[in-house]
Amino acid sequence: MEQSENDWIVAPAMPVSERAREAALARQNSLTKPPGSLGRLEACAVHLATLQNTDVPQTKPAYIGVFAADHGVAAEGVSAFPVAVTGEMVRNFARGGAAISVMAAHLGAKLEVINLGLVNDPGELDRVSRLDLGPGTANFVSQPAMNASQLTESLDAGQRAAGKVVETESQLFIGGEMGIGNTTSASALACALLGLPPEDLVGPGTGLDSAGVRHKSDVISQALKHHDAVIREAPPMMILRHLGGFEIAGLVGAYVGCAQKGKAVLVDGFIASVAALVAVKANPSIAPWLFYSHCSAEPGHKHVLAALKADPLLDLGMRLGEGSGAAVAVLVLEAACQLHSYMATFVEAGVSEASD
Repeated sequence: MEQSENDWIVAPAMPVSERAREAALARQNSLTKPPGSLGRLEACAVHLATLQNTDVPQTKPAYIGVFAADHGVAAEGVSAFPVAVTGEMVRNFARGGAAISVMAAHLGAKLEVINLGLVNDPGELDRVSRLDLGPGTANFVSQPAMNASQLTESLDAGQRAAGKVVETESQLFIGGEMGIGNTTSASALACALLGLPPEDLVGPGTGLDSAGVRHKSDVISQALKHHDAVIREAPPMMILRHLGGFEIAGLVGAYVGCAQKGKAVLVDGFIASVAALVAVKANPSIAPWLFYSHCSAEPGHKHVLAALKADPLLDLGMRLGEGSGAAVAVLVLEAACQLHSYMATFVEAGVSEASD
């Protein structure tokens, strides 16, 4: 049975520390401010301290892994850009010219690009690892996007990225993605997992006009009809194999691997959140390890976040992907950690506390 090779996906996440949570809450309540006056910054700091089992939560260094792959469904004309752009952007990542490259440098974060299979492969590049699973997925309108081996290798690539988070002693993992056609794949997955029609989820992606969005929705409807039996009866990993992408599966593996290894994850936008939805449905124990960075401009994202019971940190109208929104949200988490760790307590400052 092809699922057996992926059994590690359902192994439990590392337990979180109740002692650390109580200590973090106690510290928040002792700082020189009215309780709750820093809003969600307080909850973010407490939760990260809980996950890191520490009195001094940290976001640095962060490890950014961007998974790149092409999609067979792009042949249906579902993107405003040609498939060659995926490989061209991988080269741009390596050269430091992409948004996530700039943010990684600003944050002092380790950036690795994982090339899982491109039509226009740029070859060997600095900061890019290659695992050639083929020139992208198959066109899932009429066949499974991946075979069993491709799914397994994509998930394993994500698990290896989680291992590097540990090896580099990084405090936080950000997963990014690049792949022309991947909002179509993510939308199809979300429709399948949430039982919603494409019309509720499909957006412009890289910049489709209204006619393009309608066509994209029609393509997804065809795919959902073709894979109906799998969608109704199969587990999340099988649905991922039929409708997903190599890079989406890589993110799934990375999220699960990080949670199992005790590393916090900051989830990016729509595509990354769909990967989180797959991961949480396959292994609910990982849910506490995932922070959600922002709500993107893709219309389906709010539905995915609602299904995850997620409250994202930001809403900036972003829809770039790459991990860019999560990289921006790191700055918010960093502020939360600094305030939690370095504000004075009432006792230290000699400030009177509120009376009961």
